[in-house]
Amino acid sequence: MSVQKKDSFLAFRYPEFRYYMAANFLFTVGFLIQEVIIGYELYKLTGDPKAIGFVGLSYALPFMALSLVGGHLADKLSKKKILLMSVLGIAACSLTLFFVSKMLVDAASAHSLQYVIYGVVAATGGFYAFFSPTASSLKPLLVERHAYENAATWGSAGWQAGTIVGPGVSGFIYNWCGFTNTILVVLVLFAMVAFFLLLIRDRRVENPEAGNIIQKIKEGIAFVGKTRMLLYSISLDLFAVLFGGVVAILPVFAEDILKVGPGWLGVLRAAPSVGAVLTLLVLTRTSVMDKAWRNMLLAVAGFGVATIVFALSQNVWLSIVALFFTGAFDAVSVVIRHTILQLVVPDEMRGRVGAVNGIFLSASNELGAFESGMAASWLGTVRSVVAGGAISLAIVSVVWMKSRDLFGVDLRK
Repeated sequence: MSVQKKDSFLAFRYPEFRYYMAANFLFTVGFLIQEVIIGYELYKLTGDPKAIGFVGLSYALPFMALSLVGGHLADKLSKKKILLMSVLGIAACSLTLFFVSKMLVDAASAHSLQYVIYGVVAATGGFYAFFSPTASSLKPLLVERHAYENAATWGSAGWQAGTIVGPGVSGFIYNWCGFTNTILVVLVLFAMVAFFLLLIRDRRVENPEAGNIIQKIKEGIAFVGKTRMLLYSISLDLFAVLFGGVVAILPVFAEDILKVGPGWLGVLRAAPSVGAVLTLLVLTRTSVMDKAWRNMLLAVAGFGVATIVFALSQNVWLSIVALFFTGAFDAVSVVIRHTILQLVVPDEMRGRVGAVNGIFLSASNELGAFESGMAASWLGTVRSVVAGGAISLAIVSVVWMKSRDLFGVDLRK
């Protein structure tokens, strides 16, 4: 990869980007603390990996159903108001879970808690369908064009730092405070997110183009379909993480395969993010946009190999190292994909294209969680993850052959 030194903190020269980063980090920490403890609580209640898979499905279906609407509104209305209302809606879901879990205290009511959790997760997915495309469409408006790659790198680093801190502390907070009181911690974090969002000046597209909602959504989908590098990049992420992702079934590895318990579950969950953050810190000083398409394909292939190593590991430290490298390789592909999104998408279409990207990501992460739970139940946990890593490598090979003409595209121009 070509190395090109640059201003590591270029995007942070813009004050509103700093507020965005703070909100992004705190939201991710709260969101993932809740995600981890929900997964662990359900596995304790049921002892069935399918229960974890249904969490992903409960979240993904409303998110995918509403995301294009959220993207359309992000291109048309006040981005700041949409973000604030979405955060308040997600916080209301957490508050509901807090009160219901306090009332469900015996073994009989624990079964009811399982279905309450699915309902809360589904409502959270609905609100996030408006938050996600709006946040992704806002970020490029906070910096100038020459800072896009740096903003994409730091934006990913902030998210990944949150995925270290959130899962890393979730198991310990859960052990100390229990499920119910951990939700209170999440609510405090969401309140802080709202505070930082209030510091960002409102943004909306000036004089948005006319057209009904169906027509505008179709335009966003069509734009992705005709922009091959954009389409291939988000498709690669979809299929690699859909089949190769292991995060959702880490409770099974922690309990039944590595036998290390909830404390180590947080460490395992955080390991990919540690790898990602360290890689992203390197990428603030160097660029992967020279031969970007080749670099992205190599990164996704590395992700598949590291996934297979994790699946076959019987040692917790080797498992942590393998997960570390899944995050490191994923970080490279994320920076390239996000930079492509910022460079090729016009301002008036960022919400809708961000929504399409969000649907692909949800399909990979949340439906991937469902797929992981189902595959682990049917094939066995280890065999399902090995198969997923192998499928990821096969998909990279197919895309490599079909996209050779993109190797010479210089995105820096």
